[in-house]
Parts: sequence; structure tokens; C-alpha cells
Amino acid sequence: MQQPIDMKQELQSVTALMNEFQRAFQALRNEVRKNFVGQETLVDDVLTALFAEGHVLLEGVPGLGKTLLARTLAASLQLSYERIQCTPDLMPADILGCMTFEETDHGAHKLAYRQGPVVANFVLVDEINRATPKTQSALLEAMQEGQITVGTRTIPLPQPNIFIATQNPVEQEGTYPLPEAQLDRFLVKLKVHYPKPQEYHRIIQQTTGVQEPQIGAVLDGERILSIRKTIRQVEVTERVLNYAINLVVASQPQNSTLDLVRSHVILGASPRGVQALVKTAKVRALLDGRTSVSCRDIRDGAYSALRHRMMLNFSAVSSKVTQDSIIEAILDKVPEVMD
Repeated sequence: MQQPIDMKQELQSVTALMNEFQRAFQALRNEVRKNFVGQETLVDDVLTALFAEGHVLLEGVPGLGKTLLARTLAASLQLSYERIQCTPDLMPADILGCMTFEETDHGAHKLAYRQGPVVANFVLVDEINRATPKTQSALLEAMQEGQITVGTRTIPLPQPNIFIATQNPVEQEGTYPLPEAQLDRFLVKLKVHYPKPQEYHRIIQQTTGVQEPQIGAVLDGERILSIRKTIRQVEVTERVLNYAINLVVASQPQNSTLDLVRSHVILGASPRGVQALVKTAKVRALLDGRTSVSCRDIRDGAYSALRHRMMLNFSAVSSKVTQDSIIEAILDKVPEVMD
């Protein structure tokens, strides 16, 4: 007779954790939307990456609010925040920090670490493709391992930790395209589009008027870490996991059965693609009030999780075939249940 009571208590506990996450997500969403107009799906995708323990690459032409979105999210969190403005003359030591000699109270000198801006909970890397490959590579360890190495010293980054990078896809002069290894470190790549015509009025009122939106910090690091633990407990059945794996395998030209992939893709998504699909799907499931991931959750995250993990050949570029069009074909051809 004791087991039904335990099951009831467990159900109540799961429901309470789910409700806590949904309230936190909604509170954060409300704060961001005070300052960032429209593009609700984009906002939700950025918040999804935050709770899914991943980094975000925002791509869009200048003036669409990429930096504003990241800065507003940072203001909504009780986390340490740093911004790195990338330029061609930016050096790795400028972002990682360096070892320097400091004078002690007794007149002697000691070797001490001078902290760089990368040592923070929330790091905005603005116009990341303007930094040289050497400086871009300095972020690899930080984004993957949650630590940096300066000289012989390893410095752990504060947790939770999230990098949001922005880049302009149009202007190519003075830029350095991110290599595949760097792109793969981002959990998602999100495209920032033009606002809808009716949203311009509110944008102009907010940016040219007297009153400015007041953003409040609604979430701290401890609560984010707690929510992340809850999200990790969301179930992924073997059927759903197989679907995610099949989508990624279908993007690999040497393993795919799709002619479009085999003729236009040089490099397909890696196992990190499956990880990204599953992580973001868990957030979507919990946000929808479910403790188990569905194939729909996987499909909804396919574009943002896979578009930056596929390299196209010249034939694709000349034919105006994009990563998104290939992902669309993969979603259309790969069934949810494999025979």
C-alpha cells in the first residue's frame, strides 16, 4: 500500500519542478521582450540554448538587434557579464588574460594571473568573424571544456557559462570565416531576420523616445544550474533517439541515401549534432509540460542544431542550395519510425 503514495509524491515533485522551469522561462522571456521587439521564436531559441547548457551563434545583417538581444538577456540574469568586441588586431591574451609580474607589499615580485574578459558567466563575443583565426581558436577550450589555459595554469570558468557570438553574413572584407571546429562548439546557430512591418513603430518608439525599458534580473546562477539538472532528467526513448541519429547520419554524404546530400555536402553533422538535437528537445518537451521527448521536439530543433554543422561544396553555392534547404529535404525524407 506504500508504493502508490510514493508514486504520487514523485509525480507531485516532477510537476513542481516542471512548473518552476516554466515560470522561470516565462519570466526571462518577459524581461527580454521588454527591450527586444518581435521574433518570438528567436527569443525562445536563445533561452532554450541557455537552459540546454549550450552556446549560441547569432547571424544577421547589421542593425537587427543581435547585440541588443544578448545584452538584454545578460541584464535579465544575475550573472557576471563581459563583452568582447572582435577586431583583426585582437590577440588571445586580450581575451584570456595573461601572467604578469606584480610587486608585493615587501617590494618583491611575483607572477600573477591578470584575468581576461572570457572569465565570466555570460560572454558576448561581438562580430566574432572579425577576429583572426588565432584569436578565434583561443575560445575553443573555453567553450568546450569550461576552462582556459594560460601558460601552465588552468583556470576554470564560473558556472553556469554561456557564450553568445554574433556575426554578419554579408560583409566579407576584413573578416575570417569560422572554421568547422569552432562552429561545432556552438549548440545552435540562429538567424536574425528583419522585423515585421508592424513592429517598426514600437522599435522606433523604444529607441528614439524618452522612456527606456527597465530590465530586471529574474534568474541567478544557482537557479539556472538547478533547472539544468531537471532538464537532464527528461526521458528520451530509443525510438526518438534513433530518429535524431538518423537525421544526423542523413546529413553525412558518405552515409546518406539522399542525392541532394551526396552531391552538395562535403562535411555532414558530427555526433555533437545529435547532442544538440537531444538537449534542445528536452527543453521543448519540459516547456510543453511533458517529461519525455517526442520526434516533433527533435524536428523543431533540426535547423538551429544542424545548419552550422554542414559544409557545402561549390556546386551547392553556385546552385543556391543552402544548409536549410538540405535540412528541409532530410526532414522530408527521413521517417520518424525506421523500417
